[in-house]
Amino acid sequence: MTATAGPAGGDRLLSVEAALERILGSVAGALPAETVAVGDALGRVLAEPATSVVDLPPWDNSAMDGYAIRAADVVSAGADAPVRLEVLGEVPAGAAPRLAVRPGTALRIATGAPVPAGADAVVPVEETTPLDATGTAGERGRDATGPLPAACLVHLPVAPGWSIRRRGEDVRVGDLLVAPGRLLRPADLAIAAAGGNGRLRVHARPTVAVLSTGDELRPAGSPLGPAQIPDSNRPGLLAQAASAGAQTLDLGIAPDRLDAVLGALRSALGRADAIVVSGGVSVGPFDVVRSAFAELGRVDLWRVALQPGKPFAFGVAPRPAGPAPAGEPGRGGGPVLLFGLPGNPVSVFVTFELFVRPVLDRLAGRLATGASTEPGVLEEPVRKPAGRRTYLRVVARRDANGRPLRDAGGRVRVSLAGGQGSHVLSAMAAAEALAVVPETVDHLEAGAEVQLRWLPGPDPAATLVATTPAGAAHRG
Repeated sequence: MTATAGPAGGDRLLSVEAALERILGSVAGALPAETVAVGDALGRVLAEPATSVVDLPPWDNSAMDGYAIRAADVVSAGADAPVRLEVLGEVPAGAAPRLAVRPGTALRIATGAPVPAGADAVVPVEETTPLDATGTAGERGRDATGPLPAACLVHLPVAPGWSIRRRGEDVRVGDLLVAPGRLLRPADLAIAAAGGNGRLRVHARPTVAVLSTGDELRPAGSPLGPAQIPDSNRPGLLAQAASAGAQTLDLGIAPDRLDAVLGALRSALGRADAIVVSGGVSVGPFDVVRSAFAELGRVDLWRVALQPGKPFAFGVAPRPAGPAPAGEPGRGGGPVLLFGLPGNPVSVFVTFELFVRPVLDRLAGRLATGASTEPGVLEEPVRKPAGRRTYLRVVARRDANGRPLRDAGGRVRVSLAGGQGSHVLSAMAAAEALAVVPETVDHLEAGAEVQLRWLPGPDPAATLVATTPAGAAHRG
């Protein structure tokens, strides 16, 4: 085990930054690329440039429902002095024009349909009046869904190019559509598909195995004995990993025995990029996780100067040789990353956000790792241990429309989401952000500035439609 000697010969607590730097230093890089259908690439990170293989639009096409005409024919047109044009036929979307526009004629055309030969403008249907074979006028501006008129009156002079989208005016063949490293959003997939890309090269999703340890734990919903509790850490960690874009493996619950923990860990070494274990990482007589990590590989760090979450361990284990199991993607060349999180549920949540999520970002190929932060102002006093960075669970004060309230300096006004004990899961569930209090501070007065680390989820500036009962009491 790697340890740093403290002044009394014990282990000195690592800072959050030092711990994260050491952890990220063990990540070999992004996972290999794989090819997926464009419709399956949402939330994945692009590994290779997506370039256009077609011009967009691929040909001149109409921007309006109306009539393809020669602009020279309607120079004299006006609201009360329309120009009459013979309608030769029509051009629906998805069909190549069969006719050309000649002087004094028009073709009815649908939005997106190719502009026919001879036409250099499209007049919107709203600026026309249809005429039947007898010359009887219909309703001006009538939509173009009725029978094809014999002729039309044009009430608007239009210039050449009017309501025509030119070939390639948006994208040309070979243009870069989406750059590598981008976390793909719906608009990225739309432009990639519009450029003719049916498949994209994206980084593989990291696979995270999750194990809970503890003789007292039972699966949620199971009958409980007199000294048993539901396992909340495993469902929460599986959800956090999934929210980070990872694939998950549920390793279940292991009793507090070294052989049981080792067996569960070994079962995942050939399938996972990271294994996250909750509980059993402290110094109690039944805490066996660090010993299991050391037997499989090595422990690189233990204990971090933070609250909640001080008893945190990280290590690595060699990846078994040989191909990946059938049906599973090939993993990267780096070791399997081992995370030992505390057993208290709030500590589990916080240490995942601080240390595991950035690793998953890097494995997935995301160029930027780190939570969104901004200054906030705490509306009540708090006390904390000196020498440890504290992450308070807080909610934003909001107005009647659900918008965060800010002080005169633009800082978001926040209050504690509830009790701050590492076992108080209700406050963690209600929290919108973690308020960071430095190691050098042991108390804050009401009105003190804090740095807010927004938790993953909806935009913190968005209006809340509903709140949990636990959170509602703190959103006044």
